Amino acid sequence: MDSHQKNSGAKASIYVVDDEPMLLDLAEAILGAVGYTVRTFCDPELALQEFAVERPDLVLTDYAMGRMTGMDLIRECRRLNPGQKIVLISGTVDEQVFSDAPVKPDRFLTKPYQIYQLTDCVRELTGT
Repeated sequence: MDSHQKNSGAKASIYVVDDEPMLLDLAEAILGAVGYTVRTFCDPELALQEFAVERPDLVLTDYAMGRMTGMDLIRECRRLNPGQKIVLISGTVDEQVFSDAPVKPDRFLTKPYQIYQLTDCVRELTGT
């Protein structure tokens, strides 16, 4: 599943990757309402394929997604674009999951997050 939302005067482009469609819809509604262009992906491998072609300003990724974890996605995105801004989001692990990792996310959000936590994080990382 992959959906597009285009807003006139978009602040930044954001990929949201999560295997839970309801959480994708929620993030898209929150971020789209404040002017961001959002693409959602249930499949991290599809997100990575699209990332190789179209570089978003920010990637938000869940940690636990089956075959590919959020840390795997972060590693691959940074391999393709070392300066990529990325937020890891999880309700199952904490920041210890990447404490010894060679590649780390820029921010970590714990599920469930508050709307302001998501929008503040996105504004800070995108500068918009």
